[in-house]
Amino acid sequence: MLFVSGRIAPAAGLVAVTILLSACNEQNAYVAPPPPKVDVALPLKQSVTPYLEATGNTAAVNTTPLVARVSGFIQEIDYKDGDEVKAGARLFLIEPDTYQLALEQAQAGQGSADAAAKQSGADLKRQQELLSQKIISQSTLDQSSAAAQVDIAKQKQSAVDVKQAQLNLSYTEVKAPFAGTVTSRQVSMGQLVGAGGATTLATIIQLAPIYVNFNISEQDVLRIRAAMAKRGMTAQDLKKIPVEVGLQSETGYPHAGMLDYAAPEVTAATGTLAVRAVLPNEDRALLPGYFVRVRVPLGEEPDMLLVPDRAIGSDQKGRYLLVAGKDDVVEQRPVEMGQLVGALRVITKGIAADDHVLVSGLLTAVPGQKIEPQEKKLEAAATGAAQ
Repeated sequence: MLFVSGRIAPAAGLVAVTILLSACNEQNAYVAPPPPKVDVALPLKQSVTPYLEATGNTAAVNTTPLVARVSGFIQEIDYKDGDEVKAGARLFLIEPDTYQLALEQAQAGQGSADAAAKQSGADLKRQQELLSQKIISQSTLDQSSAAAQVDIAKQKQSAVDVKQAQLNLSYTEVKAPFAGTVTSRQVSMGQLVGAGGATTLATIIQLAPIYVNFNISEQDVLRIRAAMAKRGMTAQDLKKIPVEVGLQSETGYPHAGMLDYAAPEVTAATGTLAVRAVLPNEDRALLPGYFVRVRVPLGEEPDMLLVPDRAIGSDQKGRYLLVAGKDDVVEQRPVEMGQLVGALRVITKGIAADDHVLVSGLLTAVPGQKIEPQEKKLEAAATGAAQ
């Protein structure tokens, strides 16, 4: 500063004030931050196999109670609880002696009836010869004929008695009607069974193959029919459609089978169709009564658009994607989603193949504001990885 006779020079003071004011104005001026850098990518275009997904329950193809069809005491139990047995294997033996004696008695009766029928047949033949010689009357011949017919009837009855006795004797051996696993026995050695009614001895359950029952909506029925028509399949080709099944504790759908049955009508009360699949289940991984996840492929669809599943947001209006629009200004697009393929999600409606979708840095992107897009490329997803 310049002092003139103890006072500040007016010109020098004015310059100093101007400089100070200019410095203050420069410090208070607002400078907008640069647009945030955000990764963007074009949707991945590839063929995808769409799936119908449902939940269902497993059920045994055959479950049969083993009952005593004749009365008697349990003489043998030929399996251990939970054993897997082959068709025809003997599981229980009901004391057979009484039925063996009944069979021998019936066989003896059959022998007697056969002899009587043979004798009366010979007598009838002789009476016919005597009548031709006019030695006897017609009434005598009629009596011999009636006796022969009675003996023939007794002969037939005795044959029936033998078959019934053989059948009863066979019932003393309770055998497995099919290959399966036998539950714990409900009776003990020496216990009287079949007296006054059928006694359940145990239950046999077939585990391989196994059924999976599930229901599909009316909309899904139309989708399946359309997919079948597109592939040139008819209702008779229903059993050619594969089915994949997964337990709640498993990743993916490791169990494969085929559609086996579809109900002929949609249930009006629920708007669903009952469907059944059959799986080989050779490793016995599935047990009857399991709650399972089911998916049915509907045929390959070409040129589907996929984006990272994490890029999809949601609000009260539904699901959306952020897209870098004109001049790199962020746009919010409502979308309709398809299935998940690995980490990518099929987008069925809302974006085009040339849209630049924001795939990361979404928290810094605001619809209506500009960004600095960083181009990325999405990697192809395996079509078999659909979930």
